[in-house]
Amino acid sequence: MKELIVKELKKQVSLPEEVISDLIEIPPTSDLGDYSFPCFVLSKELKKNPSEISHNLSLKIKSDNFEKVESKGPYLNFFLNRNNLVKQTISRIKKEKDKYGSSKLGKGKKIVIEMSSPNIAKPFGIGHLRSTIIGNSISNISFFLGYKTIKINYLGDWGTPFGKILLGFKKYGSESKLKKEPIKHLFDLYVKVNEHPELEQEARDLFKRLESGDKKTSVLWKKFKDLSLKDFNKLYSILNIKFNVISSESIYNKKMPDIVKKLEKNNLIRKSQGAWIVDLEEYGLGIVLIKKSDDTTLYATRDLAAAIDRYKKYNFEKMIYEVGSEQKLHFKQIFKILDLMGYKWAGSCVHVDHGLYLDEDGKKFSTRKGKTIFMEDILKETIDLAKKEISKREKLSKKELEFRAKKIALAAIFYGDLKNHRSNDVIFDVQRFVSFEGNTGPYLLYTYARAKSILKKSKKGKSESKNISETEKSLVLLLSRFPEVVLSSYTQLSPNLIANYAYDISQKFNEFYHMEKVIGAENEDFKRNLVLAFSQVLKNSLSLLGIQAIEKM
Repeated sequence: MKELIVKELKKQVSLPEEVISDLIEIPPTSDLGDYSFPCFVLSKELKKNPSEISHNLSLKIKSDNFEKVESKGPYLNFFLNRNNLVKQTISRIKKEKDKYGSSKLGKGKKIVIEMSSPNIAKPFGIGHLRSTIIGNSISNISFFLGYKTIKINYLGDWGTPFGKILLGFKKYGSESKLKKEPIKHLFDLYVKVNEHPELEQEARDLFKRLESGDKKTSVLWKKFKDLSLKDFNKLYSILNIKFNVISSESIYNKKMPDIVKKLEKNNLIRKSQGAWIVDLEEYGLGIVLIKKSDDTTLYATRDLAAAIDRYKKYNFEKMIYEVGSEQKLHFKQIFKILDLMGYKWAGSCVHVDHGLYLDEDGKKFSTRKGKTIFMEDILKETIDLAKKEISKREKLSKKELEFRAKKIALAAIFYGDLKNHRSNDVIFDVQRFVSFEGNTGPYLLYTYARAKSILKKSKKGKSESKNISETEKSLVLLLSRFPEVVLSSYTQLSPNLIANYAYDISQKFNEFYHMEKVIGAENEDFKRNLVLAFSQVLKNSLSLLGIQAIEKM
């Protein structure tokens, strides 16, 4: 509906359509209209005060799409024709179905998204869950808008920590424990080595042997990597997350000399205290270590190689790094170095940061101290809690209980994260996430199931949308805004906008459900179509978040 206002205003003012669209606001209360246009921006050009401009425009705009256009000080308020609004919105949703809210904005363009990126030989803990969930949702949203998305799982499988893991296995490892619980055993060894600072240099030496291609060390490292991938893939299967590319830091080890040469060619690299660095002090970005004094490389060097390689392969429109906020400086440095190396596409690289999951005490989980949560334990706990909640309401077969509990558990975890702005820290509280009441994933699934239940019981007919109530109008108005929300979520790279929208329409629907009779109503078919439209938009919203709607709770 917003486009109707843009169209009418374009007839009256000289502003570009995109500027008009960006200026249009949603008033704080419905008595101020459904949409509002502030006239301040026209004051300089028209040499009149905003209130006078607003008044003059209200007299000029005449359209059947509006019940009225009203001047309120400097604001021009639009009240949509409720009959047209309802008819056009519901008709469009019924026609477009799963594609409602989508567009061809990104047709012919590629977006690369680096996401998840767990570390080999360490457990998949909740530290990487945020990147997985947020990255997946951003990919869904981008794809929905017509972009070809390439999701890359960039595994951390190189660097000094692997020297520690290799050393730990060499000193304290057990083949039987490795066979039984490989990741947990390797994790315990990593923690143990970190408890002994005197082993630091030995671990560094062992990693240098790995980087130099030592056969025995490489075979053991590959064994750890294969075991880790097998473990990770089980979790990705449960989370229903798929990747287009599985990549890793080690792939770029052989390309390190080329990166150093390119940096030398651009006079960007110099030696300092035996190490090779890029000095970005003049840009307020500090010093970037490219190669240590022992000739081992760092992940900054590998990130430069990976970025260059990806642009050659994909010629992307945008490359998104969905990585924690603690890496902000690192990515600013990488993007600046790429820019100084002459790569014009460096400006198309974006760091989409996220905050931390915090323990119940509000403190960060730390693998180094052994304070972490294993994803397999989280999933089991959440599924068990969902089973308890379901069993309070209904007796089901074991198979059906398992199916619903898994879907509800994933909705709880995904929505528990995505309803927050990604930059904020989140206290990971499974008990709160899995509640069937309040602002939770299970509440949204329950609302969807309620709507589907109404649709099964109600009858189709030919009733017209007459005497539309304010509750019905406000619900339809919210449904009409879904395409705008999707676009805003993409431009801001913020899935929380869709998550919050899903909660808003669910609340509005439940308000409608409690106030309006559907089954047996005089205009039952109209109300049925409204319920149908709502369920479709909620399903589309959840899908973009990576949540599968279910018809029974």
